[in-house]
Amino acid sequence: MKAHTKRATIYLDSALHRALRIKAVETEHSMSELVNEAIKHSLAEDSIDLAAFNERKDEPSMVFEDVLKKLKKNGKI
Repeated sequence: MKAHTKRATIYLDSALHRALRIKAVETEHSMSELVNEAIKHSLAEDSIDLAAFNERKDEPSMVFEDVLKKLKKNGKI
């Protein structure tokens, strides 16, 4: 076990637990390694999304109803 790890109790849906256990065996990785990688991947996606939101924060907002009206007016829908 790595020195910088923390123990946590999580509850998984039984079908997800079974799939994770099988994947761990097939990939020769521990369930903990797979869960850590999945969490890292999810957090990285969140970071990318937040960066995109931050880049666009100064763009004018648009009301969805107005967008639909404009599309209809231009014969797009």
